[in-house]
Amino acid sequence: MTDYFPYESVSNSEHTIIPTEQLPSDEPLGVLEPVAYFNGAMPTGVTVSHKGRIFVNFPRWGDEVSFTVAEVRDGKAIAYPDEAMNQTDPHDPAADAGALVSVQSVVVDPADRLWILDTGSPMFQPTKYGGPKLLCVDLKANQVIKKILFPQNVALPTTYLNDVRFDLQRGKEGIAYITDSAQNGPNGIIVVDLASGECWRRLNDHPSTKAEDLRTFLPIVEGRPFLVRQQEDGSTKLAANMGSDGIAISATGEWLYYCPLASRRLYSVSTEALSNRSVDDQYVSRTVKDEGDKGGASDGLESDAEGRIYVTNYEHNSIMRRNPNGEWETIVHDPRLLWPDTLSLASDGYLYVTANQLHRQARFHNGSDMRKKPYTLFRIKVNAKPVLLR
Repeated sequence: MTDYFPYESVSNSEHTIIPTEQLPSDEPLGVLEPVAYFNGAMPTGVTVSHKGRIFVNFPRWGDEVSFTVAEVRDGKAIAYPDEAMNQTDPHDPAADAGALVSVQSVVVDPADRLWILDTGSPMFQPTKYGGPKLLCVDLKANQVIKKILFPQNVALPTTYLNDVRFDLQRGKEGIAYITDSAQNGPNGIIVVDLASGECWRRLNDHPSTKAEDLRTFLPIVEGRPFLVRQQEDGSTKLAANMGSDGIAISATGEWLYYCPLASRRLYSVSTEALSNRSVDDQYVSRTVKDEGDKGGASDGLESDAEGRIYVTNYEHNSIMRRNPNGEWETIVHDPRLLWPDTLSLASDGYLYVTANQLHRQARFHNGSDMRKKPYTLFRIKVNAKPVLLR
């Protein structure tokens, strides 16, 4: 066996300096198309209507947020449904029930209506009745036609409403499923009867909905451990230790997929069990399946009509897809995908994704904001159709 020591065997006179740009480097995969740029507040959610209208949202996490929901028109974000509804009165918390406080997710349902998921939790503050809510907007009239306020035994003071999916085939008007990604309280799935507005918690603090800890999960983002140092004792902890976050519904509507933000695992649970009020939580938990390791930690999930599951991978600047046979493939890998957040599969066969540099926020870097504007909304052609349970 021969040992090779190339630098020792080449004299200075023989050594050739190779330009950095010619050295081997990480190769991107897939074709990302920029759709819109954002030079103000950072976005999280994105959704696309059946007719191609694009909506985004900007949670109130510390940036100056002029409006928390917007429609993207000609590449520019415009307050939606209007500026007035995006204004809150800090001196009148009771007015939150009629305003958009801090929206985390926007989703177009199978009937082409826009649903707005309002956390009611600016700066991750404890929630109060009237803040956490789900609103339905008629996209033809651009008006709110339904508002569901969550009772305080469902949207707990610690609750952070994260993302939502719909099955309009179940019940009189359909069922919504919402993840509670609370950082300092119970996690779980919130189920909503869209006809009555009745809602209830499932998998409350179930292990599958909880963030992992440093004993089992060390996230690596941009090549660095994504940790923060605690001021009390100087020890380190996970920077984003949120629970159930990403959510997607199967093509048949039988299974709901979800994942904690601080985990590399993917889980599923029976929607029949979630939506059946006559069964107890133990029955629901017995339907939970550990779907295995997905190759990295994820923020957003999505599904398509062919039974495939898409996941963002914030550790590897990529989007992965699990095929019906269980095999994973990389759809796109690109250094510009700095914290891919939310996924939205549109009827035109494009998968939309926000890249918002969440991990570079000042709260994770001792008060220093490391983000570089603009934030970007991308899309990639996947030639798939969205799940439309109607």
